[in-house]
Amino acid sequence: MTTIENRYANEVYAELGVRPVVNAAATLTRLGGSLVAPPVLPAMAAAARNFVDVVDLGRAVGRRLAESTRNEAAYVSNGAAALLTLGVTACIARSKGGGLVEDLPYLDRTGEKTVIMYRDQRNPYDYAVRQVGVRIVEVGPEPAELEAAIDGRTACVLWFAGAHFAAGALPIEQVVEIAHKAGVPVLVDAAAQVPPVSSLWHFTTEVGADGAIFSGGKGLRGPQSTGLMVGKEWLIAAARANGAPNHSLGRGMKVGKEELLGLLAAVEWTLQQDEPELIASYEASVEKWILGLSGLDGISVSRGYPSEAGQPHGRAIVEIGPDSGWSRDELIGALWRNDPAIAVAPDGTRAIALNPQTLQPGEDELVLAELQRLLRMRTKEEL
Repeated sequence: MTTIENRYANEVYAELGVRPVVNAAATLTRLGGSLVAPPVLPAMAAAARNFVDVVDLGRAVGRRLAESTRNEAAYVSNGAAALLTLGVTACIARSKGGGLVEDLPYLDRTGEKTVIMYRDQRNPYDYAVRQVGVRIVEVGPEPAELEAAIDGRTACVLWFAGAHFAAGALPIEQVVEIAHKAGVPVLVDAAAQVPPVSSLWHFTTEVGADGAIFSGGKGLRGPQSTGLMVGKEWLIAAARANGAPNHSLGRGMKVGKEELLGLLAAVEWTLQQDEPELIASYEASVEKWILGLSGLDGISVSRGYPSEAGQPHGRAIVEIGPDSGWSRDELIGALWRNDPAIAVAPDGTRAIALNPQTLQPGEDELVLAELQRLLRMRTKEEL
């Protein structure tokens, strides 16, 4: 973003009485996800200049995305959570011929179709699955549990990617082997698993899962209101049949021509980046924070790895001891009252986590300077 563009955005926020945020927390939806990659806004502006058959555009964008991500097919919808709904719907559609499913949700016929999930991977995004009306069947980490849970009602197995979800679940390779032996598809929720960019083909082309789902507005730096599903042709075709503008459960899960071209631009840009250099820049910020905060009274700082989403880069974990004069929540609040507001993530009960992924150049220095200022105060009255 140029200086002029950034100033304009800040002026608009100020006019609305809203402060801009320096995001040292994560690619959180409530903070706007990520900042779009440089080619995204020009691509969206170009799309806005003409009418187009959006169905044809979606198919064309899907072909380009599939080719660039080494997959059979790809589909863009309005967020990763929407694609959980559409992915499960597509798996149900498969058992009905692969087309439009008009009798969803199954809420009045509990148990007609089930989705298998690992007990330790249950999370608030269950709602995206449960709104289809399926019953979730929990399993533990033993292979026999997964084998026993699969029956004629199983629509799919849903597996969540990321190091933070690994405990209590079988590796994805074993999940795919067991499920496919029984003729059951596997969906992978990998919403925040970029970086590494190889996630775009690892779970599907390399491991063999039927589909993998990504947020378009996190590591891919596309429009926040987008999500990307890649995988088998049958899965994408069935998801498309039950998505907008068709009148099925996914009718409201639409993206416009602007988001379609914006996400395409973001993915192609991401694939061209030097990922090791990007990760190295993240680690340099983490090291800067560790050096700059070490030695302050009551503060212990260390490198946490991986990130909160299980991505392959570090964070600075700042533990707030009683000798600092601060509680964890008081410090978070003081940072948030700054102008611009500084967002950090709570970590455990006494620490905050500083994530470099969502910062613009130089903002790591701003975060460090404000933390040093606050932590050197002896009393809150100095604020």
